[in-house]
Parts: sequence; structure tokens; C-alpha cells
Amino acid sequence: MVIWASLATAAAVGLLIVLAVYRRQVVLTCRRLAFIQAQKTNQRLTADLPFRELGTLADSVNELLDRFDEAQQTTRHSEAVLKETITNLSHDIRTPLTSLDGYFQLLVQSDSEEERRHYLEVIQNRLQSLKDMLEELFTYTKLQDAEYTLELTRLDFTQCACDTAFSFYDAFAARAITPRADFAEERLFIDGNEQAVRRIVQNILKNALTHGKSQISLALFSTHGEVCFCCENDVEHPEEIDVEQVFSRFYKADSARTRVSSGLGLSIAKELAERMHGVIAASLEGDRFSVEVRFPEAEPVPGEGERNRLNKSR
Repeated sequence: MVIWASLATAAAVGLLIVLAVYRRQVVLTCRRLAFIQAQKTNQRLTADLPFRELGTLADSVNELLDRFDEAQQTTRHSEAVLKETITNLSHDIRTPLTSLDGYFQLLVQSDSEEERRHYLEVIQNRLQSLKDMLEELFTYTKLQDAEYTLELTRLDFTQCACDTAFSFYDAFAARAITPRADFAEERLFIDGNEQAVRRIVQNILKNALTHGKSQISLALFSTHGEVCFCCENDVEHPEEIDVEQVFSRFYKADSARTRVSSGLGLSIAKELAERMHGVIAASLEGDRFSVEVRFPEAEPVPGEGERNRLNKSR
């Protein structure tokens, strides 16, 4: 009996010691957590005792701390992006609004019918520019949502690109530019979204008209299983263009700062192209700036090749 009593006493004492050690570790862990929270340090918890449960607990808490830090970094980045967006929009919208106010004052003060018609035309153009800027901002905002998806279907890229380019006829004529077009005669198909493809081509052409000088060349062709659309234009100040930044949001070359532009056109084109499994790239050689977008060519349907051959022969 004495032996059993001694063993029970020893076990009880040992259990009390273990509980005391555990309690000390919990208190120490709480202090370390309070220090990490107060000092916003990168320090992480460690288990001083060789117990697996304590090590697992420390690892779990450290994982939560890492996730919290990542969430904070994401929040700070989002806030910085929002501030940059507001700053850029304030600058870009203020310019046409100031211009609108000036032309409106001229319209009110003018007694000449010809001048009034001119001022009205300018005001209408400025309003359309503002509308385009806001539409681009709305599209860019949608594309920042990771869950936003495009419905892809089999699409005649040739027809879509030709129709979109032709819609710029008046814009080219206003700049006295006759674009040189080299489009493939056969119909080229991709798995894409028609509205998104039109938007990509539109933004590329708008960029060429905004920043181009006098020459624009368009090309549409197929190579190595890809459908390619390329737009090339000459620029007046190639030294001001940073090719590595042209697809960044709000990027605009200095010489174009006075023009009404959101600086989102090519960024939107890039986002849309990538969501359709395409790639877009820019290059600058001398005073020739080009943008090229490529999409995987869709698999041909039975009989399509023969129809293309017959259409081409006609």
C-alpha cells in the first residue's frame, strides 16, 4: 500500500508540475501575442517545451498571423491603387471640364451663328470624350474582379476585326490618315467574346490615333496556330514612350498629357486579351510603335477549310 501511495503521490506531483509548465507556456504565449499585436512586428511564436501539441498550436497561430499580414498588405495596396485612381481621374477629368466651361462661356457670349455652331460641336466632342473615359473606367473596374468572366464562343475574328476597323473610317478621315491594311483573305476563327474582341481592336486603334503622327498600318494573319492582329503607327516623340509601361493603368506619354485620354485603353485591351487566353505586346523601333495581339486559332469545323477555299477562289 505504501508503494502505491508513493506512486500516486509522485504521479500527482508530476501532473501538477506538467500543468504548471503548460500554464507558464500559455501565459508566455499570450504575452508574446500581445507584444506582436502592439509592436506590429514580424516576430513569430515558438514553443519552448518539446510537446507536439504546443508546436502545432504555435504553427497554427503563426499561419494566422501570416495570413493577417498578407491581408493587411493587400488592403494597403488596394488603398494605394484607389488613391492613384482618384488622383489620375481628377487630373484627366478636370482638363475637359475646364475646356467645356470655357467653350460654354464663349457660346453664351457669341453673336455669330457660325461661331456658336463651332462651339457647340466642340462641346459635344468634349462630352463624348468624357463619356468614353467613364466607360473605360467602368470596364477597367469590372476587370479587376477576379470572378468576372467572359463567355467564349467560336468567333470569326477576321469579320470582327474588319468591321471594327471600318467603323473608324470617319476618325481616320478627320486626321487625313489612310491606313494601310494587310488582312488575310481567309476567315480566321478563335474562341473568344465578340464584344471583348471589338473593344480590344477599338482601344488599339484609338491609341494609334491618339499617339500616332501620320501613318498607320494594320495587319491580320495566321501563324503557328495563332491569329494575330497588329497595328503600327509612327510617333513624333519616341523617346517619351516606355514600352515596358504602355499596358500599365493610367500610363500616358508626356506629349499626350494635354489630350483627352484616360490612359486605360491598352491596359483594358491586355486584361481582355488574357481572359480569352491571348497575349498582347508592344514594341518600338525608331519612330515606329506597334501593338500586336495573338489568340490561339480555333479548331476548324468539318468542311470549313473547303468553304474558305471556295470563297477565296471566287
